[in-house]
Amino acid sequence: MRIPWQCKTLFAISAWGASFVATKAVLREAGPFTIVTTRFGMGVAVLLVTSAARGQMHRIQRSELATFALLGGVGVLLHQLLQITGLRYTSATNSGWIITLVPVFTVLLARLFLHERLAPPQIVGVLLAFCGALLVATRGRPSLEMLRLSSTLGDLLMLLSAPNWAVFSVLSKPVLRHRPAALVMHWVLLLGWVMTLPFFFASRGWEDYGRLSSTGWLALLFLGIFCSGVAFIFWYDSLEVADASQVSSFIYLEPLVTVAVAAWLLHEAITLPALAGGAILLIGVWLVNRSPRPLDPAT
Repeated sequence: MRIPWQCKTLFAISAWGASFVATKAVLREAGPFTIVTTRFGMGVAVLLVTSAARGQMHRIQRSELATFALLGGVGVLLHQLLQITGLRYTSATNSGWIITLVPVFTVLLARLFLHERLAPPQIVGVLLAFCGALLVATRGRPSLEMLRLSSTLGDLLMLLSAPNWAVFSVLSKPVLRHRPAALVMHWVLLLGWVMTLPFFFASRGWEDYGRLSSTGWLALLFLGIFCSGVAFIFWYDSLEVADASQVSSFIYLEPLVTVAVAAWLLHEAITLPALAGGAILLIGVWLVNRSPRPLDPAT
């Protein structure tokens, strides 16, 4: 049975939205390097099996290894460590809202380094998005006193992960002009996972496996198989048959999934400042993405 691209995209966004909750659950029983290495090890295995079954295994040239390794370091190792460490000090709900700033930073970096035009609505969107993120991070009480709260560190790390992913996206654009997205994804995830291995062994990450409960294992399997495996496959399947703007529009649902799942499984409170800040943030991101020139690697 052929799955419609809309269903595939919705699954991917739902999995990624729930990933913050799953990561928060595993963090109670395992360290960051154990989570990152195990998650992406499973994800890479799913991708390789799927690629082999589809006859999509392709080699790359030796000269491309350095570029793919850089993307893997930024997009897998650094990005995941920022998010996982951030989740130690903040809620999954806050993380879901704040990470939607990625398109905003992508537009800004594309303007600076790729010379893409920044329209007036996008400028307004950037300002709104930052105001919304500030409202979420400070719980509606912005003051210097907030900097002393332990949760602020987590919010700051999540904020850092947004421009980090934007850097990854901008660095990926020149590569995606010459290589299929699925091929780039496979090599980036594979090399990024390899980079996590020294940290995993140095921290004796395998010892965490014995401490994982059934809930911890279920969360980790969900992260590896569905979030780092199936979701990526479905996302790129959708990009092959639909416009990037159509597929990307589903991203706005991700924080809503995170908020709902976090309230259900982690019993995190849904506060008015978080909802208001999240709404302002989403409006800002929507304005940023109303670009006369879509942020597509082919342009």
